[in-house]
Amino acid sequence: MTGRPKKALIVAVDGPSGAGKSTAAKALARRLGYTFIDTGAMYRALAWKALQNGVFLDDAAALQRLLQDTRIELVDGGRSVLLDGADVTEALRTREVSAAASHVSVHPPVRREMVARQQRLGKDGGVVLDGRDIGSAVFPDAEVKFYVDAEPRARAERRLAELTIRGARPSVAEIERELLERDRKDSTRSDSPLTRTQDAVLLDTTGLTPEQVVEKMLEVVRSRL
Repeated sequence: MTGRPKKALIVAVDGPSGAGKSTAAKALARRLGYTFIDTGAMYRALAWKALQNGVFLDDAAALQRLLQDTRIELVDGGRSVLLDGADVTEALRTREVSAAASHVSVHPPVRREMVARQQRLGKDGGVVLDGRDIGSAVFPDAEVKFYVDAEPRARAERRLAELTIRGARPSVAEIERELLERDRKDSTRSDSPLTRTQDAVLLDTTGLTPEQVVEKMLEVVRSRL
């Protein structure tokens, strides 16, 4: 007689930019054999297309129409992003696209469509979703929720390391200002603001390595299986 298979959970990972949530969520999904869904990449993909097509980032109606005509696919276990069939993974990691995504993501019509798409992607479980409103709006009933955070300077240093690899040379102070401004926009927007839900496990990653963060996450997930 075989035992009942373990339930495939929905794991929500929220938190601000630069806290290490994407790195941790991606590694956690790999360790669990789950699919990784980078919801932030979906907003960045729309922002990139808006920039390419000259769509005004404050025009909610135009962005909604653009999104309706846009196919966004997360492939290779969620590590790559296809926009209308083209691989745009690297193009989405620039400062310009990140800044544009913060504008695009504040519009309720855009968020509603994105949330619906994300819910379709994760409805069967066996997924780790990374974003800012996963536990509060996309999957409020997720079996496991994390809120990943870190000190602003630590977040800025991590983001600087990523940008340096891509050839950019901003200062740590400049990056920190951008992150704090993104925090302000994300936490004060009217639709699905960045927030830590009461049932989310708080992980401060300031003094932790990525491996240590993932191990802490695994402890929690395994306790829920």
